[in-house]
Amino acid sequence: MIVKIEERDKHRLLEIWESAVRHTHDFLAEQDFLYFKEHMPLYFGYVQLWGYRDENGELMGFVGISDDMVEMLFIHQDARGKGIGKQLLKYVVENYDIKKVDVNEQNQQAVGFYIHMGFITQSKSEKDSQGKDYPLLHMVLKE
Repeated sequence: MIVKIEERDKHRLLEIWESAVRHTHDFLAEQDFLYFKEHMPLYFGYVQLWGYRDENGELMGFVGISDDMVEMLFIHQDARGKGIGKQLLKYVVENYDIKKVDVNEQNQQAVGFYIHMGFITQSKSEKDSQGKDYPLLHMVLKE
């Protein structure tokens, strides 16, 4: 079930983020992982957050949006491959007119997911939004 993230969920968001990133971002240097982990709670404050709760009520994934863009989408490793990311993305696309996402080029699983969901690469940046050497693909939803 998709729910709006509440204040009480914020600690779980970081657990989900860490689980997802540890299993999908093998290109990320450890010092950069620690940098992002420290800053994630701040980033959460700049986006609308929606989560997916399983049948036990446990939060297993979340999506953060701003304007017409997905800013973050993470699924706990224990829940990957169950369609949660697809449900979250579909929810925000349909309800919030989401049309864009930036994806780490080295995260080929995420790139493939967004292509499967109808996004195409519009442009590329050699550095991420923090100025780090992680190229980003700027993707848009096909009309």
